[in-house]
Amino acid sequence: MQPVTYDSAGITIAGHLYLPSDSAERSPAIIVGHPGSGVKEQASGLYARLLAERGFVTLAYDAAFQGESGGEPRGLEDPAHRIEDMKAGVSFLTTQPAVDPDRIGILGICASGGYSLVATASDHRIRAVGTVSGVDIARHFRVGPDGTADTATYDALLDQAAIARSARARGEDPGSMPLFPVSFEEARALGEYAGEGFEYYCTARGQHPRSAKALDWTSIDKLATFDAFSPIPMIGQRPAMIIAGRRAVTAWMSVEAFERLEGPKSFHWIEGASHNDLYDKPEYVGPAVDLLAEFYSDNLD
Repeated sequence: MQPVTYDSAGITIAGHLYLPSDSAERSPAIIVGHPGSGVKEQASGLYARLLAERGFVTLAYDAAFQGESGGEPRGLEDPAHRIEDMKAGVSFLTTQPAVDPDRIGILGICASGGYSLVATASDHRIRAVGTVSGVDIARHFRVGPDGTADTATYDALLDQAAIARSARARGEDPGSMPLFPVSFEEARALGEYAGEGFEYYCTARGQHPRSAKALDWTSIDKLATFDAFSPIPMIGQRPAMIIAGRRAVTAWMSVEAFERLEGPKSFHWIEGASHNDLYDKPEYVGPAVDLLAEFYSDNLD
Protein backbone atom coordinates (compact mmCIF):
# COMPACT_ATOMS: atom_id res chain seq x y z
CA MET A 1 0.00 0.00 0.00
CA GLN A 2 1.31 3.44 -0.96
CA PRO A 3 0.00 6.72 0.48
CA VAL A 4 -0.85 9.08 -2.38
CA THR A 5 -2.51 12.44 -2.93
CA TYR A 6 -4.34 13.97 -5.85
CA ASP A 7 -6.26 17.15 -6.60
CA SER A 8 -10.05 17.31 -6.69
CA ALA A 9 -11.29 20.75 -7.76
CA GLY A 10 -8.62 22.47 -5.70
CA ILE A 11 -8.82 20.19 -2.66
CA THR A 12 -6.08 17.69 -1.83
CA ILE A 13 -7.41 14.15 -1.57
CA ALA A 14 -5.53 11.59 0.51
CA GLY A 15 -5.58 8.04 -0.74
CA HIS A 16 -4.03 4.61 -0.46
CA LEU A 17 -2.88 2.99 -3.69
CA TYR A 18 -2.76 -0.81 -3.66
CA LEU A 19 -0.68 -2.64 -6.26
CA PRO A 20 -0.94 -6.32 -7.16
CA SER A 21 2.15 -8.36 -6.42
CA ASP A 22 2.57 -9.31 -10.08
CA SER A 23 2.17 -5.86 -11.66
CA ALA A 24 4.93 -6.19 -14.26
CA GLU A 25 2.52 -5.02 -16.96
CA ARG A 26 -0.15 -2.35 -16.89
CA SER A 27 -3.12 -3.66 -14.90
CA PRO A 28 -6.82 -2.87 -14.76
CA ALA A 29 -7.64 -0.48 -11.93
CA ILE A 30 -10.58 0.14 -9.61
CA ILE A 31 -11.33 3.25 -7.58
CA VAL A 32 -13.10 2.30 -4.32
CA GLY A 33 -15.36 4.80 -2.54
CA HIS A 34 -16.08 4.65 1.19
CA PRO A 35 -19.45 4.69 2.98
CA GLY A 36 -20.91 7.90 4.33
CA SER A 37 -18.84 9.02 7.36
CA GLY A 38 -16.23 6.33 6.60
CA VAL A 39 -12.54 6.65 5.80
CA LYS A 40 -10.12 4.76 3.57
CA GLU A 41 -8.82 2.70 6.48
CA GLN A 42 -12.20 1.03 6.94
CA ALA A 43 -14.46 -0.83 4.46
CA SER A 44 -13.15 0.74 1.25
CA GLY A 45 -9.56 -0.05 2.20
CA LEU A 46 -10.50 -3.65 2.96
CA TYR A 47 -12.12 -4.13 -0.44
CA ALA A 48 -9.26 -2.30 -2.16
CA ARG A 49 -6.68 -4.59 -0.54
CA LEU A 50 -8.59 -7.78 -1.32
CA LEU A 51 -9.14 -6.77 -4.94
CA ALA A 52 -5.47 -5.86 -5.29
CA GLU A 53 -4.68 -9.41 -4.18
CA ARG A 54 -6.78 -10.54 -7.17
CA GLY A 55 -4.61 -8.60 -9.63
CA PHE A 56 -6.14 -5.11 -9.77
CA VAL A 57 -4.55 -1.77 -8.99
CA THR A 58 -6.95 -0.17 -6.49
CA LEU A 59 -7.35 3.27 -4.98
CA ALA A 60 -9.14 3.89 -1.68
CA TYR A 61 -9.37 7.53 -0.62
CA ASP A 62 -10.94 9.95 1.84
CA ALA A 63 -13.65 12.21 0.45
CA ALA A 64 -12.99 15.94 0.41
CA PHE A 65 -13.71 17.61 3.77
CA GLN A 66 -13.27 14.27 5.54
CA GLY A 67 -10.56 11.97 6.88
CA GLU A 68 -7.02 12.99 5.89
CA SER A 69 -8.23 14.92 2.84
CA GLY A 70 -8.38 18.70 2.78
CA GLY A 71 -11.34 21.04 2.61
CA GLU A 72 -13.37 23.23 4.95
CA PRO A 73 -15.76 22.99 6.69
CA ARG A 74 -14.80 19.64 8.13
CA GLY A 75 -17.43 16.93 7.99
CA LEU A 76 -19.15 18.33 4.91
CA GLU A 77 -21.04 15.78 2.81
CA ASP A 78 -21.31 17.42 -0.59
CA PRO A 79 -22.69 15.10 -3.30
CA ALA A 80 -21.27 17.16 -6.15
CA HIS A 81 -17.78 17.11 -4.68
CA ARG A 82 -18.02 13.44 -3.74
CA ILE A 83 -18.62 12.66 -7.42
CA GLU A 84 -15.79 15.00 -8.42
CA ASP A 85 -13.47 13.11 -6.03
CA MET A 86 -14.24 9.93 -7.96
CA LYS A 87 -13.61 11.48 -11.36
CA ALA A 88 -10.41 13.07 -10.08
CA GLY A 89 -9.40 9.65 -8.78
CA VAL A 90 -9.89 8.22 -12.26
CA SER A 91 -7.69 11.01 -13.63
CA PHE A 92 -5.04 10.16 -11.05
CA LEU A 93 -5.13 6.47 -11.98
CA THR A 94 -4.62 7.29 -15.67
CA THR A 95 -1.24 8.82 -14.76
CA GLN A 96 0.06 5.77 -12.90
CA PRO A 97 2.64 3.59 -14.73
CA ALA A 98 1.07 0.40 -13.32
CA VAL A 99 -2.41 1.23 -14.66
CA ASP A 100 -3.90 0.59 -18.08
CA PRO A 101 -5.89 3.84 -18.52
CA ASP A 102 -8.38 2.12 -20.79
CA ARG A 103 -9.33 -0.44 -18.11
CA ILE A 104 -10.63 1.52 -15.13
CA GLY A 105 -13.67 0.55 -13.08
CA ILE A 106 -15.32 1.87 -9.95
CA LEU A 107 -16.72 0.32 -6.78
CA GLY A 108 -18.97 2.19 -4.38
CA ILE A 109 -19.88 1.03 -0.87
CA CYS A 110 -23.01 2.42 0.85
CA ALA A 111 -23.25 6.15 -0.01
CA SER A 112 -20.44 5.76 -2.54
CA GLY A 113 -22.62 3.18 -4.27
CA GLY A 114 -25.00 5.95 -5.30
CA TYR A 115 -22.19 8.37 -6.06
CA SER A 116 -20.38 5.78 -8.20
CA LEU A 117 -23.46 5.35 -10.40
CA VAL A 118 -23.58 9.10 -11.06
CA ALA A 119 -19.83 9.25 -11.69
CA THR A 120 -20.11 6.39 -14.18
CA ALA A 121 -23.08 7.98 -15.91
CA SER A 122 -21.13 11.18 -16.52
CA ASP A 123 -17.56 9.92 -17.06
CA HIS A 124 -17.03 7.61 -20.05
CA ARG A 125 -13.56 6.64 -18.83
CA ILE A 126 -15.23 4.37 -16.26
CA ARG A 127 -15.69 1.01 -17.98
CA ALA A 128 -17.61 -0.90 -15.29
CA VAL A 129 -19.36 -0.10 -12.00
CA GLY A 130 -20.08 -2.19 -8.93
CA THR A 131 -21.90 -1.36 -5.69
CA VAL A 132 -21.99 -3.06 -2.29
CA SER A 133 -24.80 -2.08 0.12
CA GLY A 134 -25.35 0.81 -2.26
CA VAL A 135 -27.71 3.62 -1.30
CA ASP A 136 -28.78 7.03 -2.47
CA ILE A 137 -27.53 8.88 0.63
CA ALA A 138 -29.94 11.76 0.02
CA ARG A 139 -32.94 9.41 0.16
CA HIS A 140 -31.41 7.78 3.20
CA PHE A 141 -31.62 11.11 5.00
CA ARG A 142 -34.94 12.22 3.52
CA VAL A 143 -37.00 9.05 3.96
CA GLY A 144 -34.85 6.89 6.22
CA PRO A 145 -32.93 3.69 5.50
CA ASP A 146 -36.15 1.73 5.02
CA GLY A 147 -37.94 4.44 3.04
CA THR A 148 -40.72 5.02 5.57
CA ALA A 149 -39.58 8.11 7.53
CA ASP A 150 -41.90 11.08 7.88
CA THR A 151 -40.72 13.93 5.62
CA ALA A 152 -41.30 16.31 8.53
CA THR A 153 -38.11 14.94 10.06
CA TYR A 154 -36.06 16.17 7.10
CA ASP A 155 -37.88 19.51 7.12
CA ALA A 156 -36.69 19.96 10.70
CA LEU A 157 -33.13 19.23 9.63
CA LEU A 158 -33.41 21.82 6.87
CA ASP A 159 -34.54 24.33 9.50
CA GLN A 160 -31.39 23.58 11.49
CA ALA A 161 -29.23 23.88 8.37
CA ALA A 162 -30.70 27.31 7.66
CA ILE A 163 -30.03 28.43 11.25
CA ALA A 164 -26.46 27.16 10.96
CA ARG A 165 -25.83 29.09 7.74
CA SER A 166 -27.03 32.30 9.32
CA ALA A 167 -24.96 31.70 12.43
CA ARG A 168 -21.82 31.16 10.37
CA ALA A 169 -22.53 34.39 8.46
CA ARG A 170 -22.49 36.19 11.82
CA GLY A 171 -19.11 34.66 12.61
CA GLU A 172 -20.56 32.20 15.10
CA ASP A 173 -19.81 28.47 15.37
CA PRO A 174 -23.00 26.67 14.32
CA GLY A 175 -21.84 23.31 15.62
CA SER A 176 -22.48 20.14 13.64
CA MET A 177 -25.10 17.42 13.26
CA PRO A 178 -24.30 14.28 15.29
CA LEU A 179 -24.62 11.02 13.36
CA PHE A 180 -24.74 8.62 16.29
CA PRO A 181 -26.38 8.41 19.73
CA VAL A 182 -24.14 8.58 22.77
CA SER A 183 -24.32 4.85 23.57
CA PHE A 184 -24.90 1.49 21.93
CA GLU A 185 -28.02 1.02 24.07
CA GLU A 186 -29.54 4.23 22.71
CA ALA A 187 -28.61 3.27 19.15
CA ARG A 188 -30.02 -0.24 19.50
CA ALA A 189 -33.29 1.20 20.84
CA LEU A 190 -33.68 2.92 17.46
CA GLY A 191 -33.51 -0.43 15.68
CA GLU A 192 -31.09 -3.07 14.45
CA TYR A 193 -29.74 -0.88 11.65
CA ALA A 194 -28.86 1.99 13.98
CA GLY A 195 -27.31 -0.43 16.44
CA GLU A 196 -25.12 -2.00 13.77
CA GLY A 197 -24.02 1.41 12.53
CA PHE A 198 -22.98 2.40 16.05
CA GLU A 199 -21.18 -0.91 16.55
CA TYR A 200 -19.17 -0.49 13.36
CA TYR A 201 -18.26 3.19 13.64
CA CYS A 202 -18.13 3.71 17.39
CA THR A 203 -16.66 0.51 18.88
CA ALA A 204 -13.49 -1.51 18.46
CA ARG A 205 -15.13 -3.48 15.65
CA GLY A 206 -14.49 -0.83 13.00
CA GLN A 207 -13.99 2.59 14.55
CA HIS A 208 -11.29 4.93 13.28
CA PRO A 209 -10.34 8.28 14.84
CA ARG A 210 -10.77 10.10 11.53
CA SER A 211 -14.17 8.70 10.54
CA ALA A 212 -16.87 11.35 10.81
CA LYS A 213 -19.09 11.20 13.86
CA ALA A 214 -20.93 14.37 12.83
CA LEU A 215 -21.66 16.28 9.63
CA ASP A 216 -21.49 19.97 8.91
CA TRP A 217 -25.06 21.27 8.91
CA THR A 218 -24.82 22.55 5.35
CA SER A 219 -24.59 18.92 4.23
CA ILE A 220 -28.34 18.73 4.79
CA ASP A 221 -29.39 21.33 2.23
CA LYS A 222 -26.74 20.10 -0.24
CA LEU A 223 -28.32 16.66 -0.03
CA ALA A 224 -31.89 17.95 -0.21
CA THR A 225 -32.28 17.93 -4.00
CA PHE A 226 -29.68 15.30 -4.91
CA ASP A 227 -30.86 12.17 -6.73
CA ALA A 228 -28.29 9.44 -7.28
CA PHE A 229 -30.60 7.29 -9.40
CA SER A 230 -32.03 9.58 -12.07
CA PRO A 231 -28.79 9.59 -14.14
CA ILE A 232 -28.50 5.77 -14.14
CA PRO A 233 -29.85 5.29 -17.69
CA MET A 234 -26.88 7.37 -18.92
CA ILE A 235 -24.60 4.48 -17.96
CA GLY A 236 -25.95 2.88 -21.10
CA GLN A 237 -24.33 -0.39 -22.11
CA ARG A 238 -21.47 -0.32 -19.65
CA PRO A 239 -21.73 -3.32 -17.28
CA ALA A 240 -22.87 -3.03 -13.67
CA MET A 241 -22.99 -5.36 -10.68
CA ILE A 242 -25.17 -4.68 -7.64
CA ILE A 243 -24.55 -6.56 -4.38
CA ALA A 244 -26.75 -6.32 -1.29
CA GLY A 245 -27.20 -8.21 1.95
CA ARG A 246 -30.40 -10.24 2.10
CA ARG A 247 -31.13 -8.79 5.57
CA ALA A 248 -30.19 -5.19 4.68
CA VAL A 249 -32.95 -2.72 5.47
CA THR A 250 -31.48 -0.49 2.75
CA ALA A 251 -31.67 -3.16 0.02
CA TRP A 252 -34.74 -1.56 -1.59
CA MET A 253 -32.43 1.16 -2.90
CA SER A 254 -30.06 -1.36 -4.47
CA VAL A 255 -33.06 -3.04 -6.09
CA GLU A 256 -34.30 0.26 -7.51
CA ALA A 257 -30.86 1.12 -8.86
CA PHE A 258 -30.68 -2.27 -10.54
CA GLU A 259 -34.08 -1.84 -12.14
CA ARG A 260 -33.02 1.48 -13.67
CA LEU A 261 -29.90 0.04 -15.30
CA GLU A 262 -30.38 -0.54 -19.02
CA GLY A 263 -27.19 -2.35 -20.03
CA PRO A 264 -25.55 -5.63 -18.98
CA LYS A 265 -26.25 -6.05 -15.28
CA SER A 266 -26.35 -8.55 -12.46
CA PHE A 267 -27.80 -8.48 -8.94
CA HIS A 268 -26.45 -10.68 -6.18
CA TRP A 269 -27.85 -11.26 -2.71
CA ILE A 270 -25.39 -12.14 0.05
CA GLU A 271 -27.43 -14.49 2.18
CA GLY A 272 -27.62 -13.71 5.88
CA ALA A 273 -25.87 -10.35 5.56
CA SER A 274 -27.18 -7.02 6.81
CA HIS A 275 -26.09 -3.64 5.39
CA ASN A 276 -23.12 -3.25 7.72
CA ASP A 277 -22.12 -6.91 7.66
CA LEU A 278 -20.78 -6.31 4.16
CA TYR A 279 -18.34 -3.72 5.49
CA ASP A 280 -16.02 -6.09 7.29
CA LYS A 281 -17.31 -9.56 8.21
CA PRO A 282 -15.22 -12.15 6.34
CA GLU A 283 -18.08 -14.60 5.82
CA TYR A 284 -19.91 -11.92 3.80
CA VAL A 285 -17.08 -9.82 2.38
CA GLY A 286 -15.39 -12.92 0.95
CA PRO A 287 -18.29 -13.93 -1.33
CA ALA A 288 -18.79 -10.30 -2.37
CA VAL A 289 -15.13 -9.95 -3.37
CA ASP A 290 -15.30 -13.23 -5.30
CA LEU A 291 -18.22 -11.85 -7.31
CA LEU A 292 -16.57 -8.48 -7.85
CA ALA A 293 -13.22 -9.94 -8.91
CA GLU A 294 -14.91 -12.08 -11.56
CA PHE A 295 -17.03 -9.14 -12.70
CA TYR A 296 -14.11 -6.74 -13.13
CA SER A 297 -11.94 -9.44 -14.72
CA ASP A 298 -14.64 -10.07 -17.32
CA ASN A 299 -15.35 -6.41 -18.02
CA LEU A 300 -12.00 -4.64 -17.72
CA ASP A 301 -10.43 -6.82 -20.40
